[in-house]
Amino acid sequence: MMPQPAVAPLPRETLESPLREASERALATRGDDTFLRVMAHAPELLQWYGDFYQKVFYGGRVAVRYKELLRLRLSTVHGCAFCNKGNRLDALAAGLTETQLKSIADESAACWSPAESAVLHLAANMALTNPDGHLDAALHARLQAYFDAPQIVELGMTMAVLTGMAKFLFVYDLVEREPYCEFGAPG
Repeated sequence: MMPQPAVAPLPRETLESPLREASERALATRGDDTFLRVMAHAPELLQWYGDFYQKVFYGGRVAVRYKELLRLRLSTVHGCAFCNKGNRLDALAAGLTETQLKSIADESAACWSPAESAVLHLAANMALTNPDGHLDAALHARLQAYFDAPQIVELGMTMAVLTGMAKFLFVYDLVEREPYCEFGAPG
């Protein structure tokens, strides 16, 4: 079902460039631009989110491949159809394979390296669907084999922003959901 937000999206024709260009990209890759048109009410917040992606997600200490992996795992678990459409494309562009995309829910699949499996396990603990998630000693030790402390913190902070945004997207009904999505379903 397409989003039906309470906050009315601004008309596309009123959007300033580069927001209009972002809207067109969203339509082309994800089939919807509701999120962008609602965020156009507060462009400074959308700019902050774009800065997060440029500085932390596509910059930072951790290779983008791992961040694309965790982002796709989270959007798949959460059931964000809007996110999944773009995240699959971005994951492929970052070097993940179709086999890995199909195995995103199985961290023990043979297609994953031990580092990738550890990142998937961390993502499972950070997911909104896991209120008991925890970075326990065993998971921390697994991660430490491949990532230093600043990288482990960056992985967690990146997922915190993504899961918080997911909750916002669902509660405000800004994105299309997968049929299995259990968050913020319009009542």
